[in-house]
Amino acid sequence: MSRKLLSLSATAALMGGTAMADVPNVAVDIAPVHSLVARVMDGVGTPNLIVQPGASPHEYSLRPSEAAALQEADLVFWLGEDLTPWMDDAVETLAEDAAVTTLLDAEGTILLDFREGALFEAHSHDHGDGGHDAHAEDAHDHDHEEHAHDDEHAHDEHAHDDDHAHDDHDHGHEEHAEGEEHDHGEHDHDDHAGHDHGHEGHDHGEHDPHAWLSPENASTWLNLIAGQLSAADPDNAGTYFANAAAAREEMEALSAEIAATLDPVRGGSFIVFHDAYQYFETDFDFPASGAISLSDASDPSPARIAEIQGRIQEEGIDCVLAEPQFNPGIVEVVLDGTDANTGVIDPLGAELEPGSDLYPQLLRNMATTLAECL
Repeated sequence: MSRKLLSLSATAALMGGTAMADVPNVAVDIAPVHSLVARVMDGVGTPNLIVQPGASPHEYSLRPSEAAALQEADLVFWLGEDLTPWMDDAVETLAEDAAVTTLLDAEGTILLDFREGALFEAHSHDHGDGGHDAHAEDAHDHDHEEHAHDDEHAHDEHAHDDDHAHDDHDHGHEEHAEGEEHDHGEHDHDDHAGHDHGHEGHDHGEHDPHAWLSPENASTWLNLIAGQLSAADPDNAGTYFANAAAAREEMEALSAEIAATLDPVRGGSFIVFHDAYQYFETDFDFPASGAISLSDASDPSPARIAEIQGRIQEEGIDCVLAEPQFNPGIVEVVLDGTDANTGVIDPLGAELEPGSDLYPQLLRNMATTLAECL
């Protein structure tokens, strides 16, 4: 009897181990995308997060555990080198046998060009002929003309002032260089350092990579994620697609909730700390007036601060938004002598627990903070 029980136990353990082994190992670059993948994998497995919360995705040194996660990955989901230029080499070197999905290149992804300068002309609320022609074209003709918001945001009217560089990839965050013990120094990317003029800071592409802040993009990616997971793990395809369908419904409800949160303060004007939010602004027709800094690494110049202060005074800006990882003193300088409110907004969910709940909570928090600040 005991021998039979032992045999059954061993068989169950073996079957359980085999079932677990069939679930693909999945690696994901940043927490918001990780949240989407985790939602699709709910009940089947858990993806590995590569860039830890609170760290800059633009410049990052892999921990040994994160390098191992890439090395063992069957599937990799990442935004692309516009956001994490160092990861291109890491994926090629460590995850050479993995199926890699680059979301910024995926069919259906809506892409926006980088904005130039400290002030955004879209704030004039002139939603006439300017439109989103570039938006539709840059989406790679992915049949999203209906979402191009042609009559909403005149992003292609922005002045291209070379004095205001896009140095978003000049991200030498000393506070995030925990990786002295990491053996992946080959991804230092010195060629991205020191670009504080022109458009050199975006050598990896012309598009703003913060595309995850569009719930519309997130919904597109959910089906793509389910498809990739199902190809690698057909036995669980039904679960993946059911999870993706449920998540898309949740995304619609979330978008309606956010729109309702923002509706009472429409017409309010706000300044963001750095220009990372135009996908959110576009989806919810809620444009920012300007950004204190185009980079989330370097401090803005005195001239740029003066330009922002001038707009706050001239237009009676209601709100100036800080970010948790940046010097609050800069926002205090900008606010000096004004009646504007302030709040803290976070595009990466640095203070949220990674997992399937992070993405909706991230967008919900952004909307709530903005509404309260206005």
